[in-house]
Amino acid sequence: DKGTPERIFNYRLSRARRIVENAFGILSAVFRVLRKPLLLEPEKARLVVLTTLYLHNFLRSGNSNQIYTPPGTFDSEEDGLLIEGTWRRDGNPENSFLPIRRLPRKSPLNAQQIRNELAEYFSSNGAVSFQDKYA
Repeated sequence: DKGTPERIFNYRLSRARRIVENAFGILSAVFRVLRKPLLLEPEKARLVVLTTLYLHNFLRSGNSNQIYTPPGTFDSEEDGLLIEGTWRRDGNPENSFLPIRRLPRKSPLNAQQIRNELAEYFSSNGAVSFQDKYA
């Protein structure tokens, strides 16, 4: 059963958000400097974030990958259900992003056009084999 373009778009958007939450959650669990606002000049904050990313990528490479991010660390899906990764059990609610507020105003026309183009792309050339199962 094929999902509507809107459902496919919403699924792909929520999946992308989950991936970003996984990455940032793991980064902030390991590199605690990211748990609070960085009270630095933008260039210094950029260097701190880039350094944590370099260290993260280094730890994910080679044999240390199984120690740094063992199986089950990341969120996953099984039969359409979310299985939360172990990084979420850290007990620090600051690891996650805040919920996105819904604003009762109409989106600008260019935002609607971008959303519609992405929805069309996700239903054609950008389709992935499993999206209809979950959308």
